[in-house]
Amino acid sequence: MTTRWKITLEYDGAGFCGWQRQAEDVTVQAVIEAAIHAFSGEDARLHVAGRTDAGVHALAQVAHFDLEKDVAMAEVLGGINYHARPHRVVVVKAEKELPEFHARFSALARRYRYQIINRLAPLALMEGKAWHVVRPLALEPMQRAAMLLIGTHDFSTFRAQRCQATSPVRTLDELTITQEGDAFFFDVKARSFLYHQVRNMVGTLAKVGTGQWTLDEFAAAFSAANRVKGGPTAPPDGLYFVSVDY
Repeated sequence: MTTRWKITLEYDGAGFCGWQRQAEDVTVQAVIEAAIHAFSGEDARLHVAGRTDAGVHALAQVAHFDLEKDVAMAEVLGGINYHARPHRVVVVKAEKELPEFHARFSALARRYRYQIINRLAPLALMEGKAWHVVRPLALEPMQRAAMLLIGTHDFSTFRAQRCQATSPVRTLDELTITQEGDAFFFDVKARSFLYHQVRNMVGTLAKVGTGQWTLDEFAAAFSAANRVKGGPTAPPDGLYFVSVDY
């Protein structure tokens, strides 16, 4: 009898060429599928809630796969984690799910966090884990600009060229920006995102925070619905896939 397993993953994106299996590069999907085969002997196919690019991290990514073999939860969790070493990815939770559950299509919302460290000194502990911005950032201008993005809009200004979505229209449920010392956190929530949408929004908001753009210039760029009018793409280092709502 086939069992559908839902797993929650944590990984450091710096060691991977993204989520999706590729012919030669090390990816999260390839490592976990190989680990499943190693402990179960089965060629399981992973389905993920949201694919991540090279360098993007995950705190609680969700995926599912099917197994014919009858195994216990502890064997799934322990078996994958044992065989995934030394790659920096772990299963933090393994659960049996109903056959109709789908990690991607059952998702009601996805949450991401982007982190900026704003200081002159280079990063030591946070290198590869945050975007290092040297030019001083102001919180309130970015918060005001962020409010313009909440709701249902054409997000073409923040849509990467290689985006395969059929429509640029998305509904952004949440976008909050907070500051703790020299760290700035951008927390976003939506049912789905365009390719590079979060990183492009952060890169453009940062131009407002540094004073390079006014609020009116930001609004005009957003209304243009044209990627070339937007700001730069923030690097992948600071992006974290936080969680999925089901």
